[in-house]
Amino acid sequence: MPASIIRDPGLAEAGRLKIDWVRERMPILNEIRCDFEARRPFAGRRVAICLHLEAKTAYLALVLQAAGAEVAICGSNPLSTQDDVCAGLAGLGVTVYARHGCTDEEYDAFLHRVLDTRPQLVIDDGGDLVHLLHTGRRELLPGIIGGAEETTTGILRLKAMEAEGVLAFPMVAVNNGDCKHLFDNRYGTGQSTWDGIMRNTNLTVCGKTVVVAGYGWCGKGVAMRARGLGARVIVTEVDPIKANEALMDGFQVLPMGEAARVGEFFVTVSGCKDVIRGEHYAVMKDGAVLANAGHFDVEISKPDLLTMARSHRLARQNIEEFVLEDGRRIYLLAEGRLVNIAAADGHPAEIMDLTFALQALSLDYLNNNAGRLPARVLPVTPEIDRQVASLRLKSLGVEIDTLTPEQENYLASWRHG
Repeated sequence: MPASIIRDPGLAEAGRLKIDWVRERMPILNEIRCDFEARRPFAGRRVAICLHLEAKTAYLALVLQAAGAEVAICGSNPLSTQDDVCAGLAGLGVTVYARHGCTDEEYDAFLHRVLDTRPQLVIDDGGDLVHLLHTGRRELLPGIIGGAEETTTGILRLKAMEAEGVLAFPMVAVNNGDCKHLFDNRYGTGQSTWDGIMRNTNLTVCGKTVVVAGYGWCGKGVAMRARGLGARVIVTEVDPIKANEALMDGFQVLPMGEAARVGEFFVTVSGCKDVIRGEHYAVMKDGAVLANAGHFDVEISKPDLLTMARSHRLARQNIEEFVLEDGRRIYLLAEGRLVNIAAADGHPAEIMDLTFALQALSLDYLNNNAGRLPARVLPVTPEIDRQVASLRLKSLGVEIDTLTPEQENYLASWRHG
């Protein structure tokens, strides 16, 4: 494999310590690694990965390497890339193209570098690798067996490609797996988002009014954790079903135009653009804090803030201050990028253990069925979801009941009352 491009190889030891820490707390991946080392299912295969490049991701790459794969990886967000982890991973034989804070041009170059390895399997976060494969690197499409997508945003893009008939290979929607969205999106995003907000602002959440934009699984987690921290929580939505769900979960539901007047913390988790924009800034309280936990940095309109501000400065690391014409101050965290990853350490290791187990097993499924799957967005198989859930229970020492033959017959029959 080609040489890695990282910031500082001298950071390798610090990176390996981070990787070792999470490895000891990811028992599901450890179990899968033992199986992979025995079977070597990816021997001779090249795997390209574009994910947030921190310790949990690094360990996933090492599990795939242990399965025989040649792995090349880049970061899916310049601010979430951790240079010490990149150095540690490169020192362990994985090809890494990533630097924290890289420019847009460098980011694009790193994507190309990963694809220069001519991968047969891909893991993507937000669809950047898949998009490039279908646009600037179409010569590689015949060699692609398939891939797996990590995020809601990426799956939306894949679905649009499928609808237009342009998707050239099967992609497993890992984000939609039960062991992903029920735990990663809800509990992982809920905890890590508030970790990012609190560690950077050093402010209390209790007694404040929090506005959560979007009540999907991520929004549910963010709202739940805000309430647990003692906040008053308002949810904004465009989906009437989700709005009803938020009401029944005990949250107030308002349009953003009204919520903007009373909110003190705002968190966007919608997957859409311009969820908070100029008309909302015009009525916000002095000192309002804005954070995004959606994939792209478009949910909070930074161009509108820059246009409306008479001054703009870095108030604190990861916090930009925008002073409006009337003197009100609005604070934006992590440049509007994912606050939980760009300004913190991302989801807990135990949560990512579930998600990355789905990724590893889904790649194994694609590889085992090479050439036999349609070029569509595919669900995580029920067998993989149950396997991951069972492995987690096993790692915790938790046992559950099993059906008797009579119960299985009862559930499978329509003749019994």
